[in-house]
Amino acid sequence: MAAGKKLAAASGAWIVFEDEAGFSMTPPRAYTWGRPGHTPFVRVRGRSRRRTSIAALCCYKPGEKSRLIHRPRAHLRLKGARKSFSWQDYRDLLVRAHTQLDGPIVVVWDNLNTHLATGLKRYEADHDWLTTVRLPPYAPDLNPVEAVWSLVRRAMANTAFDTSDDLDRTLRRELRRIQLRPHLVDGCLTATGLAITPPTPP
Repeated sequence: MAAGKKLAAASGAWIVFEDEAGFSMTPPRAYTWGRPGHTPFVRVRGRSRRRTSIAALCCYKPGEKSRLIHRPRAHLRLKGARKSFSWQDYRDLLVRAHTQLDGPIVVVWDNLNTHLATGLKRYEADHDWLTTVRLPPYAPDLNPVEAVWSLVRRAMANTAFDTSDDLDRTLRRELRRIQLRPHLVDGCLTATGLAITPPTPP
């Protein structure tokens, strides 16, 4: 982590944290109000084979507004169907981030097998604008994207989705709400206890 921060300061790069999460038609549950003696409940249409995965990037650079960039991927729970992002999906997301941020990026992510794929490592070696840094094992508390998922699930709690399109619209709306509020992205970093500060002059 320290090496990544030093590299970003030296090259003027963005520090970009990545994580992915899955969402289904089954609503996340949360505490709510109800009449005394009556347990609140939400009716759902039944188990759905539809699942949406989202890979998100929290992007930070001293002197710049914090950014949230994300990429959705729909899955069907069918035998043999892929249930996660491929390394090409991650590559395309990083290319999109590089274009939108208009500068080099240092990506901080976990040791997911797909992150260690040979094709992704080769792509990194061939492009000097991209550097990756691994988070320590079992350290989700150091990744601000985890707080993004918490905000999204809190907003979606106890909501029964009629269709998969309804689920996707809700996810896009909540992620867009966070994108338009850089202070929320900053708060996600604060929750980790980490801080990104400009380099001190020699």
